[in-house]
Amino acid sequence: MNTVPSGEIIEKAVQLAGRAPSLHNSQPWLWVFDGATLQLFAVRERSLPNTDSSGRQLIIGCGIALGHLRAALAAAGWRAEADRFPDPNRHDHLATVRFAEAQIVTDADRDRADAIRRRHTDRLPFAAPANWDRFEVVLRSIIDPAFAMISVLSEDSRPDLARASRLTADLRRYDSGYQAELHWWTGHVVGSTGIPASALTAAAEQEKVPVGRRMPAPAAAARHTEETADHSVVVALSTDTDGVEDVLRCGEALSTVLLESTVAGYATCPLTHLTEYDRSRAIIRELIGGTAQPQVLARIGAAPADRAAPEPTPRLPLSEILRRQ
Repeated sequence: MNTVPSGEIIEKAVQLAGRAPSLHNSQPWLWVFDGATLQLFAVRERSLPNTDSSGRQLIIGCGIALGHLRAALAAAGWRAEADRFPDPNRHDHLATVRFAEAQIVTDADRDRADAIRRRHTDRLPFAAPANWDRFEVVLRSIIDPAFAMISVLSEDSRPDLARASRLTADLRRYDSGYQAELHWWTGHVVGSTGIPASALTAAAEQEKVPVGRRMPAPAAAARHTEETADHSVVVALSTDTDGVEDVLRCGEALSTVLLESTVAGYATCPLTHLTEYDRSRAIIRELIGGTAQPQVLARIGAAPADRAAPEPTPRLPLSEILRRQ
């Protein structure tokens, strides 16, 4: 039996993993294949220190990419086991992935890998997700509590979520470093990173999603004026601590949430700004209860059937995210 996937399989899996969402599409990951293992490194040069001063969002983004990689490999007939933070002297070495041939490739494996290609961040309002109660049971069953605790926030929590979002926006308003990063990374593409203007929403559209991040608004008029307020379900993923391994695992759990939601036909939008400031994060912590540390939230809902999928946001070429030793 083979013990390592072919170079072609590795390349395809890494390319799919590169479709993972990250803060302002910064794509802060690098994979190194040594012929036996695949190693994941954080690329600090693609961090946003004013927006993500703790570095947690960089680690979460890399965790999502690791989760996507495992999904891509599973569909190709390989199981991937990750040794997280294997070198205590290299904090940027996040994981070493080892491989084993799978006995079977299930339809669920194929569906999740296919969802990587279809998933995109949708910042517009959603309708309530149909059959949510049934999906929630499935979602809770596949999220390992050792990776993250999932909380489904009640409809009654929406005013507090909106308050946390407004608080973040108010605190950021006079933060010149944050504003510089926001305008650098959004509204245009820089070297296959960043958020293009076509993926942003107009000011009137942003008002309909009060839990969303305030982003630069295109000058064009709102494209979806017929849509009403957002009725998505908001979920929060939390960990016991803010330790880097907990945060990385949380990113892997978010990968599962996003891909399984896509398989179910739902639209998704990660929400990271609600945990960037201690004061807004405290509001989220109170909503979920207990002592867990909220790391990231996500909106999940139904996009209108006639809403055209946007053009895929740009991604770095394989040569910039995969190296061979």
